[in-house]
Amino acid sequence: MTKNVSRLRRAKSTRLHIRKLDVARLSVHRTGQHLYAQIVTADGAKVIAAASTLQKSVAEGLTGTKNKTAAAAVGKAIAERAIQAGIDTVAFDRSGFKYHGRIAALADAAREAGLKF
Repeated sequence: MTKNVSRLRRAKSTRLHIRKLDVARLSVHRTGQHLYAQIVTADGAKVIAAASTLQKSVAEGLTGTKNKTAAAAVGKAIAERAIQAGIDTVAFDRSGFKYHGRIAALADAAREAGLKF
């Protein structure tokens, strides 16, 4: 079993649990160079808010896009955009990635910016 297959298996079980909660989910994806976050409705039909290190508004002032500082900037941006859209409670979908490093930094920054999960 490859690393990616294991990650997707973990993601599937998490998403099944989140679907039962019937709440919007904050989905995170991590690559070697960038970090992406989006808030999806409970049924998965619509993206409510999105932020990534590719966006100039998020990436300005950062020294790099693949560190914890960049992850915190994405977390803060996604929380602000979610609150503007009227969403304040979400379920955190880490997409099978382990909860440490950049993923944890994004989650902590989103909580500090006012998002509850």
